[in-house]
Amino acid sequence: MPMFDTLAYGGEKTPVVFDIGTAYTKCGFSSECSPRKIVPSTVKKAKTGELVNIYDISDREELYRLLIDFVHLLYFRHVLVPKERRVVIVESVFTPTMFRETLAGVLFKHYEVPSVVFVPAHLMALFTLGIPSGLVMDCGYKQTIVLPVYEGIPVLKACQALPFASKAVHNYLDAQLREHGIVRDSQGEEKPLSSVKDIVDENILEDIKVRCCFVTKLDRAQQIHAVSAGIKDAELPAPPPDVQYPLDGANTLTIPGKIREHTFEILFERDSEEQSVSTLLLDAIIQCPIDIRKTLAENIILIGGTCMSVGFQHRILTELYSLLNSPRYKNRLALKSFKFHHPPSKRNCVAWLGGAIFGIQEILSTRSISRDQYTKNHCMLPDWCSLYDYEESDNHSAILLKKEASKEVLPSVSKSPRSPVVAKKV
Repeated sequence: MPMFDTLAYGGEKTPVVFDIGTAYTKCGFSSECSPRKIVPSTVKKAKTGELVNIYDISDREELYRLLIDFVHLLYFRHVLVPKERRVVIVESVFTPTMFRETLAGVLFKHYEVPSVVFVPAHLMALFTLGIPSGLVMDCGYKQTIVLPVYEGIPVLKACQALPFASKAVHNYLDAQLREHGIVRDSQGEEKPLSSVKDIVDENILEDIKVRCCFVTKLDRAQQIHAVSAGIKDAELPAPPPDVQYPLDGANTLTIPGKIREHTFEILFERDSEEQSVSTLLLDAIIQCPIDIRKTLAENIILIGGTCMSVGFQHRILTELYSLLNSPRYKNRLALKSFKFHHPPSKRNCVAWLGGAIFGIQEILSTRSISRDQYTKNHCMLPDWCSLYDYEESDNHSAILLKKEASKEVLPSVSKSPRSPVVAKKV
């Protein structure tokens, strides 16, 4: 058991790694190759008993109380260790500042952990593969984020994002099933799904998406988009067969093949600004310096649960080659090939595994924020989107440089003739 590892080795306790995502949270230890548990990022309210997502809470005080219960669940039911361990938090670059500050307050004040470090998920994906540069696409639950990383440094100005991911797929699937889905009861009677209330929830939609739906090929998708755009003489391709999905012991849902094939197309449809999940990769490459574009195009990493869908990577690859010949990118990019990495774990656990690898490095102690530092900084965390942290750091560095410049090198005490005094220059 991990709670006895310090008795066996006599060293520092293994850090705990939390990847708190919008839909699911991965928790485990830095010495392991996979998370101990993957649980929904929901917590039950004490008064009403309602399950709420921790990212949907906008009130700071309420979020503080709910995070106490949520972290207690992670510590004492899933990882089963005392609190006196370093903590590694794998987060998105777009994590709200209020959420990370509240989470830090819960860990430092309530649970009194020795130190906490917040690491970006896109950078941790490169730790898993052991490469310094790459173009990381994180397609999760609420949004898709593409962030280039070159020599271990995220290129933040080239970051691209769209509010289309698994949640948009669920909403489209729910609407289509309620319009075209047919439910058959145990007596063989058929009725539309819209007539049955509260029978398809979020968990069932996700299960249907994973088991029954897939990302279709580009040529069939072009025919589907042509029909939806109202192009004359455009015809839909022959749909795949229907499937029977058991809802409970008495009802069976018939899912048409058309819905199975069209569900994921919402991610690849162009919006009013001609953007889709595929264009995010090329737009991110264009925003980077020209001498690193080839390196990024040959080191593409897909992470997130949505990227695990059947046919997702193949569709992204064919879309990229097709977009290179479009007027929007033909004269702006001179790329000839794209290459994808195959991570050693499931794509939804790649960022967590990178955080686990980072947690066993010796540099963890220098990059973490200790409880004493947190108290001295008046419970403030350094944030990449806050200019105040950088200005304060620059002022502190300037003061140190002035002090060093004002110092003089004193002559050493020896029998040799005194050497001239030389002022140290910066």
